[in-house]
Amino acid sequence: MLQEFKTFIAQGNVLDLAVGVVIGAAFGKITTSLVEDIINPILGLIIGGVDFTQLKFVLKEAVDKTPEVAIKYGNFIQTLIQFLIIAWVIFMIVKAANRLRLTEKK
Repeated sequence: MLQEFKTFIAQGNVLDLAVGVVIGAAFGKITTSLVEDIINPILGLIIGGVDFTQLKFVLKEAVDKTPEVAIKYGNFIQTLIQFLIIAWVIFMIVKAANRLRLTEKK
């Protein structure tokens, strides 16, 4: 069983997947910084100095030590922008890879 596990780990697909996960995590951090530190401040300035992370609908105000209950749609917008950037980059990578495969087949 140990030999089977060594064979499984040594396969190229597993190593490719591991590299992809590490690069994906790093890319996620880069995208988060891009959205939070560059895109959102610019968008906030354009729409009147709004900080996206502060956008919310308060359902119930805070009382004493009980925190407020709020729908934080600003955080959702920020996460949506991050998702769209990541999806666009993945789309472009897949498109380029498919183009390379078509070129190699000819």
